[in-house]
Amino acid sequence: MSTPSEQQPESPSTPESPTTPESTTPDSPSTREPSRSTENPLRGSRTSGVWAATVGLGLLLVLLIIFIAQNTDTTTVRFLSFEGEAPVAVALLIATAAGILLTATAGSLRILQLRRRTRKVTRG
Repeated sequence: MSTPSEQQPESPSTPESPTTPESTTPDSPSTREPSRSTENPLRGSRTSGVWAATVGLGLLLVLLIIFIAQNTDTTTVRFLSFEGEAPVAVALLIATAAGILLTATAGSLRILQLRRRTRKVTRG
C-alpha cells in the first residue's frame, strides 16, 4: 500500500480519450447542452410554481379571513375633510392596499426610468 506522496502523477503526455469534449465535433450531441427535461427531472416548472403560488395565496386568504373576523369593531375614519364609519379590518386593508399601490407606482416609474437609460446607453 502506497501513501499519496509516493504515488506517481500521470504524465501530461498521455493521449486523451476520444470521449473528451476537445476531441468531439461541434455538431455532436455530447457537446450540446442537455435539454431541461433530461438535466434534472425534479426541477421546478411553471406548473409547480403556479401550484406553490396557489397554496401560498390560499393560506394568505385564510389569514385575511381570520383577521377580518377578529376585527369587526367599527371605528371612525377621517381623511382630510372626509369622515366615515368602517370596521377596523376594512380600514386597515384599505390603508394597506393604498400603500401597496403607491409602492408599486414608484417602483414601476423607477423601472421605466432605468429601461430608458439602458436603451440610451446601448444605442449611443
